Amino acid sequence: MQRDPGAYPLTLYFDGACPICNGEMRNLMLRNTAGLLRFVDISEPGFAAFPAGTDMPALMGTLHGVRADGRLSTGSEVLRLAYRGVQLDGLVRFTELPGLRWLFDHAYPLVARHRYLVPKPLARLVLETALRRAAERRAGASACHADACSIASEQAASTRPGGPALGASAAPA
Repeated sequence: MQRDPGAYPLTLYFDGACPICNGEMRNLMLRNTAGLLRFVDISEPGFAAFPAGTDMPALMGTLHGVRADGRLSTGSEVLRLAYRGVQLDGLVRFTELPGLRWLFDHAYPLVARHRYLVPKPLARLVLETALRRAAERRAGASACHADACSIASEQAASTRPGGPALGASAAPA
């Protein structure tokens, strides 16, 4: 599956206080070995780097992404771009199957609106345990060889939501 060259690097604006959002962004960070994704936690105190045409209620309502070409993407569209950016092409193809695309596109706003109702232990079990293990295996297998890791993979592995590595490099140009 070919990536849209105008999409990357893609800057994701996410709610780090949300267990589901935070877990999914951590998984993407672990898979971000090519450095095509940037992460901005909008729940950090003092956050004010709003993408053009957005405000805090809009950002809190749905995941937003600013593409390299400056276009804004939201919801399941930006998730597909993020998944493509970390080579989860099979997942993207699955969510684009006839009927399933409609389902995912319509289910995303409902899940986003009620994301704080999901019990934290369930979110951790699914996102921070099972998926993280898979992401760590993938990141470790592709980023490190012969006891050496590339600089891009070290940055991706050390990045955490709200950390200093996010703020400076995440602001769109």
